[in-house]
Amino acid sequence: MTEIRTDWTREEIAAIFELPFTELLYQAATVHRKHHAPGEVQLCTLLSIKTGGCPEDCGYCSQSVHADSGVKATKLMDVRAVLQSAAQAKDNGSQRFCMGAAWRNPKDRDMPAIVAIVQGVRAMGLETCMTLGMLTPKQADMLAEAGLDYYNHNIDTAPENYDAVISTRSFEERIETLDNVRGAGINVCSGGIVGMGETRAHRVGFIHALATLERHPESVPVNALVPVKGTVLGDMLADTPLAKIDDIEFVRTVAAARITMPLSMVRLSAGRESMSEATQALCFMAGANSIFTGDKLLTAANAGDDADAAMLQRLGLRPMVAQEPMRACRAVEAAE
Repeated sequence: MTEIRTDWTREEIAAIFELPFTELLYQAATVHRKHHAPGEVQLCTLLSIKTGGCPEDCGYCSQSVHADSGVKATKLMDVRAVLQSAAQAKDNGSQRFCMGAAWRNPKDRDMPAIVAIVQGVRAMGLETCMTLGMLTPKQADMLAEAGLDYYNHNIDTAPENYDAVISTRSFEERIETLDNVRGAGINVCSGGIVGMGETRAHRVGFIHALATLERHPESVPVNALVPVKGTVLGDMLADTPLAKIDDIEFVRTVAAARITMPLSMVRLSAGRESMSEATQALCFMAGANSIFTGDKLLTAANAGDDADAAMLQRLGLRPMVAQEPMRACRAVEAAE
């Protein structure tokens, strides 16, 4: 099961989900140890560089203009302020600095500032990641020239469940942006959200959509929905059994991502602040090897640097020093 494949069938992925839990963890851990340093976790920081006012109607998002969440729209942060935040993140041990702007897509007038931010953060020795919405090929090329390491553009959920989450952007448009990013030579970060009221079959479809891309994403963030009051999904799922995904089912999703995408970094993202340390430990056993640190993820609360440092110490895990497998493979390919 450690062969790198992009021809997974839904039936095969469904069978992975249905494995006895201990067997699933064993298989996922075996795949993980073959390709990754098992005791290392990549530490990342996420900063909202432009908050709120997004015209998209993503049902989970507090930054949508369609949500009554109380999030106020802001302008793009000053370049120097972003770089100050990046320097602080590096001092706190982060290795990758991720930046998000609540746009449907960046305007050409925004690109000079975005380019300056990427160049400044890279100059600090941090990996850079941006999520700005949809990109044109020209914009992707500009980011590549600036040295952007990763571009995040989540597919959110299974293709057949997509319309239940968002109507203002199609699943195909998300794939088009991923193609533009890949075409520019930028590493891809793409995952989604579970716990949005979807079925296991939808979670199978979500993993299948990522695992059958022509090239697996270098990073796969797995988010647990944070139900925010005033959002469509937050209000719909509040006070229902669906308001929080079952912990074991969440771990199964992480394990399925690890088995089907062996070289990818699998990141525990939003929703981690409500997980017990035991659940997070199971996720690490299942092959997750990246987390966001800090007190906030865009507009959602996060565990915080001190809590994460204490947890990693208790679990005997350490910040990642090894090179990411897919980037190492790409460097070898380029040298040949």
